[in-house]
Amino acid sequence: MATIPTDRSPDSTLAFLRAGYQFVGHRCDRYGTDIFQTRLLLEPTICLRGRAAAELFYDTDRFVREGAMPARGQRTLTGRGGVQGLDGDAHHDRKAMFMSLMTPTAVRRLGQLFADEWQARLPAWELAGTVTLHTEVASMLTRAVCAWAGVPLGDGELDRRTADLRAMIDSAAALGPRHWRGRLGRLRGEHWAGDLVERVRGGALSPPDGTALRVIAEHRDGAGHRLPRRVAAVELLNVLRPTVAVARFVVFAALALHDHPAWRQRVRHDEEAAGQFVQEVRRYYPFFPVTAARVRRDFDWQGYHFPQGRRVLLDLYGTDHHPEVWPEPERFRPERFAGWPGDPFTLIPQGGGGHLTGHRCAGEWITIELMKRAVALLTEVIRYDVPPQDLAVDLSRMPALPGSGFVVTAVRRVG
Repeated sequence: MATIPTDRSPDSTLAFLRAGYQFVGHRCDRYGTDIFQTRLLLEPTICLRGRAAAELFYDTDRFVREGAMPARGQRTLTGRGGVQGLDGDAHHDRKAMFMSLMTPTAVRRLGQLFADEWQARLPAWELAGTVTLHTEVASMLTRAVCAWAGVPLGDGELDRRTADLRAMIDSAAALGPRHWRGRLGRLRGEHWAGDLVERVRGGALSPPDGTALRVIAEHRDGAGHRLPRRVAAVELLNVLRPTVAVARFVVFAALALHDHPAWRQRVRHDEEAAGQFVQEVRRYYPFFPVTAARVRRDFDWQGYHFPQGRRVLLDLYGTDHHPEVWPEPERFRPERFAGWPGDPFTLIPQGGGGHLTGHRCAGEWITIELMKRAVALLTEVIRYDVPPQDLAVDLSRMPALPGSGFVVTAVRRVG
């Protein structure tokens, strides 16, 4: 039996926070393998990257999600009791609830709502002179996804809800003020979402059939029980929060268009090229760094032993940049996706495996739709200038974003 290479440090938590997205990959390179063991938050943790590792990680006979996410992440990013931490029949039931929302028609409708919001903001952008794209897109996505989900936004409520959702996203791997802002955003968000659920159940609020708020409020599990108020609130936020997080991918798409201007013309009115471009943005730029699971029962894999209960991290960013999976991974090359077969274990910025029963993000189709809409708007609808600014992407900061949030000036409509 082979011994898993092990970090010598008694605990690597601070090293993980300093290295960020490159923590796992750099150590795999150091050890000459795609597996090593370390201690994170004082707990032994096996780290993996690569296609074979992803296929292993999403084998539900070998891994469970219950208890894998550190409490800090539950108190900020995901909440407690949501679909991400479920296994078996409970997970299949809850995942089916989410997948019922992801029909092609519904996904296109959300994309249209987002495009409409963008168009409605253009007069203000033209007058403003200077626009920070991440701030603006996050707000537009909040309004669009709330309308799509049947969630009412009162007067003056948009900024507060956007701020709370952004704080949850920004705080999962943070220390200090960012972490506490995320916890406050989570508390306020769950209270607000829970009130909405209770209003639907009490008849005071009647969102349209098939919308996320109604589906979640009325969902019953296999035993016929409604979701507890807090869990229903968590799941409603699991629709809203990830959609607002797509603002980061939109910014990265704008950055890619800026850094690779030849692609501006290639994606215009060319759906196939735009699809390749969007997939390469998702592969190339950082989104989620890792995802966690625990070993269901003892097993051996490629000569290594995985003991029951051991926490395992799959390196999402490192797999998306693995040279054996993606030749020249540090080059931005959308054409690599021409004829791509859609392998569910190689492109995994939002998780791997299957959508219907596995732990791949149910909202991945929404992400792709919103990104395609944004690319079309950025290349076909508006022109803008990109002034000197901090466009560096710090991979030690999780989640990452260009330092400036991508500032544009002199926004004007095409034609």
